Amino acid sequence: MGTAALLLFLSSGQAEQRAIAYLAREVPRWWKNNQCFSCHNNGDAARALYTALRLSYELPAEALSDTTRWLSRPAGWDENRGDPQVSDKKLARIQFAAALVEAFEYGVVKDLKVLRESAESLLPYQDPDGSWKVDAGAAVGSPVTYGVGIATWLARQALEKANDGRFREPVERAAEWFRKVQISSVPDAAAAALALQALSDTRSRAKFRECLNLIRRGQASDGGWGPYIHAPPEPFDTALALLALAGERTLPEFRSAVEKGRSYLLRTQLSEGGWRETTRPPGGQSYAQHISTSGWAALALLETR
Repeated sequence: MGTAALLLFLSSGQAEQRAIAYLAREVPRWWKNNQCFSCHNNGDAARALYTALRLSYELPAEALSDTTRWLSRPAGWDENRGDPQVSDKKLARIQFAAALVEAFEYGVVKDLKVLRESAESLLPYQDPDGSWKVDAGAAVGSPVTYGVGIATWLARQALEKANDGRFREPVERAAEWFRKVQISSVPDAAAAALALQALSDTRSRAKFRECLNLIRRGQASDGGWGPYIHAPPEPFDTALALLALAGERTLPEFRSAVEKGRSYLLRTQLSEGGWRETTRPPGGQSYAQHISTSGWAALALLETR
């Protein structure tokens, strides 16, 4: 390993540790201060921490104890004490279900019935076309609002991980939606690629390659990605692109893209360990968007380490 590569490797490891330490402090803070569970702290950010545990990083027990207890009771998710004027129960269920999948993958939640209960609660929200319509009026999703593509990918994943024959048809309807949908943004391309990457049928593979090509064309000269091709890079869009490329990073044509994308996240990481929030339009201020952005960025670094 050359000197430059060694320095990048060492700085990457430090960045991941700082991100994990930051999120380990922030995730439990929301419940302690507000006595409710949030989609950003106990959903997106917690998902990154469960992934860190699965990859053998160490965390203080209190970082996820309250979140694990909350995620283990899907029947009570609608009874959260959050502000009803800004709460979207459909979106919240998808975000908590995604975190629960990672908690189950790590093994801190062991009962498959909990995973199936969570997945079953998503079924009433699936549209006839196979998608989960979240923030459907927005041109492109954000770390907190997701958008239809990201919501459908994560909801489909939750149903698939539940490993129950009852979910076979809704899982396939979601896949068919991805095969047909027109893709124009980087987040939607990443979501479709992640949803279809394990499928081997001809149409799925064609759509998967189409999405990867869009992602490849969308990478900026500084290594990051914005919501669209030629748009200024943002941490959230870069994280999604990296997650989509994670399984392809051994291929020469994608290895460099992953390395440059990781470098962008390393350069844009804040001193405290998180990342500047990605907002739509850009430049806004939001704690929720900040924590969710930081969770997605940390997750991307972990999955491409």
